[in-house]
Formats: sequence, structure tokens, C-alpha cells
Amino acid sequence: MTLHRRLLLSLALVSTTWGLAAPAHAQDKKELVIGATAGSNIEVLRLGIKPLLEKKGYKVKLVEFNDYVQPNLALAQGSLDANFFQHTIYLNRFRQDRQLDIVELVQGPMAPFGIYSKKRRSLAEVKPGDRITLANDPANLAHGLALLADQKLLTLKPGADPIRVTEKDIASNPYQLKLQPIEAAQIPRTLDDVEYAIVNGNFAISSGLKLTEALVLEKTPEHYLLVVAVKGKDREAAWTRDVAEAFHEAAFKTVLDQHFPGYSRPTFLQ
Repeated sequence: MTLHRRLLLSLALVSTTWGLAAPAHAQDKKELVIGATAGSNIEVLRLGIKPLLEKKGYKVKLVEFNDYVQPNLALAQGSLDANFFQHTIYLNRFRQDRQLDIVELVQGPMAPFGIYSKKRRSLAEVKPGDRITLANDPANLAHGLALLADQKLLTLKPGADPIRVTEKDIASNPYQLKLQPIEAAQIPRTLDDVEYAIVNGNFAISSGLKLTEALVLEKTPEHYLLVVAVKGKDREAAWTRDVAEAFHEAAFKTVLDQHFPGYSRPTFLQ
């Protein structure tokens, strides 16, 4: 074999070896940045998921958000590896509207929506003109309106898009309720001023409200459970499999039982 041929074969071997090693190196990611909204969502990660990932050798940084737009933008732009704050309907609509390559990885628990009041003891005491605060962001506004419809306080137009329904989609409002959409995180502060407030579960917990204090606590439909989202290119990475497995571990269920009673859960965590 000529020196030239031996040299070519050696270069080819080095190139092949490096090419095989590169993906393996990419799978060795051990530092994760995960975003979540304030309140119970980030606490679920802090108490339940972060310790399990750290046992697997990961260094985990949690980033707290107070809105429902920035966590997905941060994920798509690469400043987050994953986020945990939204349901599948919102995720699918957001990625379509913004043309983002972000996907669902695994379902997780959520503190259910509740209707709270300091002025009424039940929904049976509702009076014409009562004021109700609810979230003003599109996904949670629709969620709140659906909860009011479930409680027969109003009706929605047939065929309304569940992720985009607004006050314009109300078919009837027999009690002439005065709906006051505001930023979700601020809703608990309105309880002294309005008759009813529809509070997102995570913000109810972070403000000191107890789920047991709700006049109505939603039985969360499966499609409204929260999901972990990741970039599409990371869906099959080793670290994403470890994240998904953490949500399935018995130790995580134990944390939920001890620290998050009353939370809605996917079937595998029942």
C-alpha cells in the first residue's frame, strides 16, 4: 500500500470516528434551563422534578415568568431548553401562529382553575350585574369563559374556537355579568372589589389562596393539563427522555401527594 493511500485511509478513519462521536457528544448535555410561570408551576419543578434530574447528574436552572408569551419565545430562541406552563391547545396554536419548532414532550399536573369570592358564598347567590375578573390573555380568557359556561352563568356561540373565544362569542348572559379581563397574576388582588374572580390555579396558590376555598374548582379536562415543551430537534435527545421519565417516577407522584393536593393530574400520575 502506497504512503498516499495509507494517508487517505487514516484521514477517512479519523473523519468517520469524529462524525460518529459528534452526535454522542451532543447527547451528553448536562446543564438544563427550564422555564415556568410563577406560583405552583415553578414549585412543581423545584420540589418534584429538579431533584430527580440532579440525581441523574444534571445541573438544573429554573427561570420564572409572569406571562404566557415569553416562555415559548425564549424556548424557540434557545435561552431555555424546556418550559412548563401551557396546555396542548395553547402550545399548538402558538407554534402555528409564530411558526416555531416547539413540541409537547410530556404532560404534567396543574392547579385547577377556580371561582373565588369574598362577597358571595356560592354561585347560587349570583345577582344581576355582578362583576367577575378573569385572565385577559387569549388562552386563559377562553378557559375562564368555558368555566362560566359550564356553570350555566352564560352560554357561548356554537362552533366557537376554544382557544380564541372572547366576550364577542358569548351567546347569552342572563345575569348581565360584568366581565373584567385583567392580567392573570393580578386577579387574586381583585377579590376585595368584585363579586367573583376566576383565578388560575398557580396564581391562586402563589397569592395564598387555598384550592379548598374555591366556590367552584374545575375538573380539568385532559386537554387543559399542562405539558412540558421542547424544541422539535431535541424531542429524541437523551436529556429530554430523562425529563419525561422524571414526570413518570413514583418519587414525583409522592411529591405531588405531599405538597400539591387537589391538583389535576394526567392518568399516569393518578
